[in-house]
Amino acid sequence: MSRFIGVVLTAAVLAGALTLPYTSGAPASLLLGAAAGVLSLLWLLLLLTVPWNLYFRAHAVLAEIGVSRSKGLEVAKERDAEAARIARLMLRVAVAGHVLTAALTVAVTAATGAVTGYWFAGFFLLSTAFRPAGAYFGQLRRRLGTLLKDVTFPRDDVLELRESVARLRAGTKALEEKAEEQYRALAELRRTMDASNLSAHGRADDADRRIAALAREFESTVNRLTDNQEIISGLKAFLRLLRTADDAS
Repeated sequence: MSRFIGVVLTAAVLAGALTLPYTSGAPASLLLGAAAGVLSLLWLLLLLTVPWNLYFRAHAVLAEIGVSRSKGLEVAKERDAEAARIARLMLRVAVAGHVLTAALTVAVTAATGAVTGYWFAGFFLLSTAFRPAGAYFGQLRRRLGTLLKDVTFPRDDVLELRESVARLRAGTKALEEKAEEQYRALAELRRTMDASNLSAHGRADDADRRIAALAREFESTVNRLTDNQEIISGLKAFLRLLRTADDAS
C-alpha cells in the first residue's frame, strides 16, 4: 500500500513538472522530451520492482525450503522445481525488459536524431545491475547480522548457564544443610526414645521388686495371724506361685 501511494505521488509530481512548461509556453519538442523522460522513469521503476521482486522472492522460497529440510521437515521436490522455474522466468523477463527498452530507445533516438536518447539507452542497460547489486549488499548485511547473533547469543547462553549452575549449587548446599538438620533431629529423637525405654524398664523392675516385697510382707503377716497350717500352707503355695509367675515374666 505504501509503495502504491509513493508511485501515485511520484506520478503526480512528474505530471505537475510537465504541466508547468506547457503553461509557460515551452516548445513542443521540449514537452515531448519531458514526457518521454517521465515515461522512461516510470517504466524503469516498474522494471526494477515487479520482475526483480518476484525473482528474489522465489530465491527466498528456495532458501526457506533448504532450512525446513535441514530441520527434518519434509518438503515435496515439486516445490523446488516450481520456485526455480519462477526464478528463471522472472530473471529472463527482468533482463529482457532492460535490454528491449534500451534497444527501443536506441531505435527511437536513431529515428529522431536526438543524442540524449543514447544516454537513456545506456542508463537502461546499466540499471540491469541495480537490483542484483542491492540484493547482494542486502544479503551481506543479513549475513553479518546472522554472524553477529551466532557470536553474541552463545556468549549470553554461557553466562546464563553459569548463573543456572550457581543457583543449582546454592540449592544443593541448602538441601545438604537441611538434610544435616534432619539427621541431627532424628539422632536426638532416637536418644530420647532410648532414654524413655530405659526409664520404662527401670520402672518395671522397680514395680516387680515392690510386688515381691509386698508378697513377702503378706506371707509374714499371714504367718503371724493364724496357726492353721493348712491355710498357711495353701497361702504360701499361692504366694510361691505368684513369685514364680513374676520371675518368669
